[in-house]
Formats: sequence, structure tokens, C-alpha cells
Amino acid sequence: MRVAYVCADRGVPVFGCKGSSIHVQEVVRNLVAEGAAVDLFAARVGGTAPAGFGSVDVHRLPKKHSQGLEERERCSLEANDHLRAALGEAGPFDFVYERHSLWSYAGMEYARDSGVPGLLEVNAPLLEEQRRYRGLVREGDARRAVQRAFGAASALLGVSDGVAEYLERQPAARGRVHVVPNGVDPSRFLRPPTTAVPSPTRGTAPMTVGFVGTLKPWHGVEDLVEAFAQMHDLDPHTRLLIVGDGPQRPRLMEQTVACGIENAVDFPGAVAPSEIPPMLASLDVAVAPYPPLEDFYFSPLKLFEYMAAGLSIVAASIGQIRQLIVHGTTGVLYPPGDTAALTAALIRLRADPALRRRLGDEARRVAARDHTWHSVIRRIFELAERHSDRHAVLRPDGVTR
Repeated sequence: MRVAYVCADRGVPVFGCKGSSIHVQEVVRNLVAEGAAVDLFAARVGGTAPAGFGSVDVHRLPKKHSQGLEERERCSLEANDHLRAALGEAGPFDFVYERHSLWSYAGMEYARDSGVPGLLEVNAPLLEEQRRYRGLVREGDARRAVQRAFGAASALLGVSDGVAEYLERQPAARGRVHVVPNGVDPSRFLRPPTTAVPSPTRGTAPMTVGFVGTLKPWHGVEDLVEAFAQMHDLDPHTRLLIVGDGPQRPRLMEQTVACGIENAVDFPGAVAPSEIPPMLASLDVAVAPYPPLEDFYFSPLKLFEYMAAGLSIVAASIGQIRQLIVHGTTGVLYPPGDTAALTAALIRLRADPALRRRLGDEARRVAARDHTWHSVIRRIFELAERHSDRHAVLRPDGVTR
């Protein structure tokens, strides 16, 4: 079976370290593991191919140098012609899988016109995000591009109930929406650490608390710093590890100085995906401190990795997190934005190593049972089969039945 994977978003370096990059890598890697021959069409590569990509043909979409927001938007629209031509030259394919990007519709229209399934993975309401956070000049063109992509797709895969609800409100998508959350490869987190990190290893004193992710305002890391500072007053030996980079990093570093805890906090910055497992292995408690967002549509990759690493988790009770984490069983939930409750949860876990072990063991068991990338890929193949226009039914090993 031949699969075209499309990522036309220049903000997602497919071989990079961002959460979106990891998502691309895991889907492609597991498509290959299930027997598919994958052609990867990417607007931005952003590094060298990771392990498991030896058989993947990578097609780099051309980049046009542009100045100013409106010109970048125009170039993004024109990129559809290049994508359509690249798919036509490399094809045919059994189905097309695309990570939705704001201006891209050629992948889904190519699939429709070729008579093969087009599966569109949607991670967020991108039009609304662009308007709210980055600016949008050609809004009418953007809206038409989104509707073209939605209308041409055989199926739309929302990564959370929130995204699925957004899609069902779109007339072009209604009735073809499925929820397919993120996943994790538990085997990445069961090996002993291979890289030394500057924080204590799990199971030894003092306790180390951690966060992994892009440092952006909607991740609420400033709440974690505040809560950790209060716990640190009780136990000056505790440590905080904040892994990742982003626009909030300077502000967070200033906050640690203002709180007098700068010597207890490590900021290693963005790290390669291969470094995440040993980083997580150095933690006792992992935190997802989201603030009270009105529209929480995320499927946090960090939660799945925290679980697979067997960590005791403290997370804001919001959106899909309420489905992933069972309070008192696979983690501790608290009201989003309530730093007092977050502090209390950290203090409680600090005082109870047995509880930390119990929560972590159960989280790892649930991740391995219910949230693997293998199960995500099987769901993708099922949807491709369901929406195939062919009389033969597709199977990942290339055999028809």
C-alpha cells in the first residue's frame, strides 16, 4: 500500500522537536511499521530524518521568499499548485493523509479527483487561531481554502472532542467527522536513561517536578513556577525542570528570579525527541498546568508521554485531559488556574512516594493499553477502508480482500 502524507504547514518542521513535529514523525513511522510505503510531502523539513524513516521518500515543497503578511499568504495559496503537481508526479497512492494547514487544500482535492480516500487530520480551528494570534489579511481566501479542504476530504479526524465539535459546525465537514486522539509509543519510555541530565533521578530525594512543551501563554507554566516556589519554601531541596522553548521562556526565567528559586530551576531549552525519555525518567512528578481557556481543544501529547513514562501526573481538569486522567487513579486533577490547588497537589505528592508510584504505574498501564500510536494507525487504516471508492478493501500489508 502506498500512502501520501502531506504537511504543507511551514510552522511544522517535520523532523523538528515541536510537539506537532513529533506527531508527524510518529504517524509516519507507524504507517511504515504497519507495512505502508510512505511518501512524505513537507513544506519544511527542519533537520535530519529520525530513526525509522529510511524507507520514506521525502518530497520538499518549494519555498518562496516573501515579505510581509499579505505576500506570505499569497505564496501559501500558490503553494497548492506545487503540491498538486508533486502528488501527481509521485503517485498513484492508495490514500492521502494530510495534517491540516490553513491555506492547503490541494492534497484533499488530489485524493478526491484520483478516486482514493483523503483523510484530513485537524488539530485546531486554524482560521480562528490565525486571526486571533498571528494576524490575517486575506481572510476570505483563507476561509475558502479551509472549506475546499474540508469539502474534498473523505473523512476529517479531529484530535479531540473539542476539535470534532468545531468541525461539525462547518457545513463542508458535517457528517464526516471522527475523533482520533494522539498516542504514544510506550517502548520509548521503558528503556533506562541513556543520557545524563542535571536533575536527580526518580525515586531519590529531593523530589523533581517537571514540564515538557512549548513555552507559550496557553500552557500556563507561570502557574507551575508559582506553585513550585511555594512548595520549595517548605523543602528547599526540591527541583523544577522546564523542558522546551518559546516566547514565554524569558518571562518565566525572570519569574524564577523574582521568586528566589532560580538556582532550583533548570531550563535546558528545546531538546531532540530522543532526549525526552531520559528527561522524563529524571522526574518524580510531571505537570500540565493549563489555564482556564474558553476553548480547550488540545490533545496534549505531553500527557500521553507522561503516562507512558510512568510518572505521577498533576494536570488541570479541562478538555480532553478529563478523559485521559482519572483523578486519584492515573493522576491528580485540579481546577485550571487554581495555583493554590496545584501547590497542594505537589505538596501532597512530595509527602507520599507510595502514592506517586501507584499513580505512575497505573498511568503507564493505561497508556500501553489504550493510547498507543499502533491503535491510532489501525484507526486510520479503518477509516481509509471505509471511505475507499474501490471494490477491493484496503489492508496495510497491501493485500486486498
